[in-house]
Amino acid sequence: MQRALIILSLITVVALPFVLRTKEHTTIGKADDTVVIITPHNEAIRHEYSQGFAEWYQQRTGRTVTIDWRVIGGTSEITRFLESEYVSSFQHHWTQTLDRPWSIDVQAAFTNHRLPKDAAPDALAARQAFLASDVSCGIDVFFGGGSFDFIRQANAGRIVDSGLMRRHPEWFNDQVIPAEFTGEPYLDKQGRWLGAVLSSYGMLYNFDSLRRLGIEQPPRQWDDIADPRYEGEVALCDPTKSSSIAKAFENVIQQNMYREWDRLARETGRPRAELEKEAVRAGWERGLRLLQRIGANARYFTDSSQKPPIDVLHGNSAVGMCIDFYGRYQEESASQRSGEKRLGYFSPPDGTVLSPDPIALLRGAPNREVAIAFMEYVLSMDGQKLWNFKVGTEGGPRRFALRRLPIRRDFYTQEEWKTLRSDPEVSPYAGDNPLIYNQAWTSGDTFRAMAFVIRVMCLDTHPELVAAWREIIKAGMPEDALAVMGDLSSVSYDNVQGRIRQALTSKNKVDEIRMANELANQFRRQYERAAEIARKSRR
Repeated sequence: MQRALIILSLITVVALPFVLRTKEHTTIGKADDTVVIITPHNEAIRHEYSQGFAEWYQQRTGRTVTIDWRVIGGTSEITRFLESEYVSSFQHHWTQTLDRPWSIDVQAAFTNHRLPKDAAPDALAARQAFLASDVSCGIDVFFGGGSFDFIRQANAGRIVDSGLMRRHPEWFNDQVIPAEFTGEPYLDKQGRWLGAVLSSYGMLYNFDSLRRLGIEQPPRQWDDIADPRYEGEVALCDPTKSSSIAKAFENVIQQNMYREWDRLARETGRPRAELEKEAVRAGWERGLRLLQRIGANARYFTDSSQKPPIDVLHGNSAVGMCIDFYGRYQEESASQRSGEKRLGYFSPPDGTVLSPDPIALLRGAPNREVAIAFMEYVLSMDGQKLWNFKVGTEGGPRRFALRRLPIRRDFYTQEEWKTLRSDPEVSPYAGDNPLIYNQAWTSGDTFRAMAFVIRVMCLDTHPELVAAWREIIKAGMPEDALAVMGDLSSVSYDNVQGRIRQALTSKNKVDEIRMANELANQFRRQYERAAEIARKSRR
């Protein structure tokens, strides 16, 4: 009898979730149509866009649809996955359909947009064959992440024109979705990726933690979180794993390039145009040095851009650099739970740009028409409302306040919507003192090299950096120790444009590993020497 009761109890425990499960979503097997989407977006965004698109799609087609979300990590993980899948798919197309022999040269060439005209015939043929093909990775849409990764996918040929710019020409102009704003491209001119929502960057901070540290004024500039009082209290993300956070670090560097440009103009009286080259190089090192000190204050560097806001919420870190919507979301949710303002979020007005999170159609999308319909929904006003309407409002999200800024400029001209919006005071196209992004300074291969340099300077050498910083703080910040710690000659702007960039773009991955080891060892020696200088100054 006792055994029967135990078995019955086990059956009940196993069956209960299925009995109580709500029928909120149409399952993939039962839906008329499916779209497969790979994304770094969080659960809140996936939930709201699943529901919103299903209703929008059924109203227009009379058919049911479900989204098969593929969530494998951040944009760096997604990029590696897509690269691998398209290599396998194109290899099959090349060897089986075209009956051509596969080689390392063919593999290197078929996604190389810089292939010279005099390249080997097989290399040129592989590139042309890939661009003419519908080889597939089995996924329809790439949704979310930084524009850097989408530009790379477009150059490689893995994402293709969805046709939406021709279908809705009224959407793509300066009054709705501009081609660019404050120097940032908001879409690909060939239609291969389109900005869907805006992101800026800032600092989320915990008021209790600030009081514990004796900090009366919350941070208002990036420089503030380099303060030694934040030692061990800053939450950061690995820029080589998250292109969004890498963008925040790029903002820090470009802000300092502009500061150096202003300083040089004041001090020399020379025309600004003559000073740009010098300002870029000086600002590069000034910005990296600031990031080095912020890194020295870091509690950790995580792989996930969603972790720092959570740790700030729980008081495990006093402040974290994060994407604006993660900061606003945690700020709001903490207030709702406790009834008091526990967290604050702030974006430095001249220290961050408004960057697009794009959406794109993948080459060989197996559900092409449904995929294009999803993209159309996201860019329509119905889809844009989900980003910033309050929960429960007409046209707004059902469960989660997404606290994001729609990319459509005409969204912000609707005065009657202000009471429905989560952030009615925010008007991104009318912001004060925005940072004007200069693509020529840090984009493309330089952007990738920047993330690499920060990794070897702060992540790979974090124990040594933290140890040196602690000794320097104990010694009262001696200038000679700071100078040794902050010697960035090995990663100067010219070195990044030269030997470092060459190693990162080499076909041989060993070159990148060798460069990482060389630079990391150089920084370790510097940090150990800086710590020793600081210790001696205390004797």
